[in-house]
Amino acid sequence: MKLIGIVGTNSDTSTNRKLLLFMKKHFEETVEIDVCEIADIPAFDEPDDKKAPHEVQLLSDKITSSDGVIIATPEYDHSIPAALKSVLEWLSYTTRPLIDKPVMIVGVSHGSLGTSRAQAHLRQILDAPELKARILPGAEFFLGRSLEAFSQANDLLYADKVAELEGDFAEFLSFLKITNEISRQNPEQTEIKRKFVWEHIDGGIA
Repeated sequence: MKLIGIVGTNSDTSTNRKLLLFMKKHFEETVEIDVCEIADIPAFDEPDDKKAPHEVQLLSDKITSSDGVIIATPEYDHSIPAALKSVLEWLSYTTRPLIDKPVMIVGVSHGSLGTSRAQAHLRQILDAPELKARILPGAEFFLGRSLEAFSQANDLLYADKVAELEGDFAEFLSFLKITNEISRQNPEQTEIKRKFVWEHIDGGIA
């Protein structure tokens, strides 16, 4: 089983990257996690031809070929970083690989409150018609004071948070198997969602 872990920021020093690297190592006997960066992806500019730039297409292809996606997001001003929002806009406007794709949301922050607001906002975004991911319900893994939480080898130091993450990840794997089976049984529904256009709604076209 292969998953994609998206570092939801262009920061070189993000502790959300550390979290994904820890997950990659900690769960390596169960799944393969490919940690993907977004720093090289240009800002979204709505091209007339709706063609994805090379960097976006590479990420899109990885998402499409994966069994599921983990997004690790920081929280900036009660929301997700602009760089992550830009990437999601590219994916929704061009290739739409997240439609019906199982997604787990996690996040860590330097402050004490974690990333609960950003995660809630990201859930709303991922439910947009052009993204329409299948988001793991009932699990919200977040961690505050993340600068103190990881060793130099990117190990998560708090046993209680490791146990919590293990439980959430086990739920995600079960959720992933169920949702992917639903998609396999109803491939036409995924294709219908991929063809969504707002003009058909606003203009009353069936």
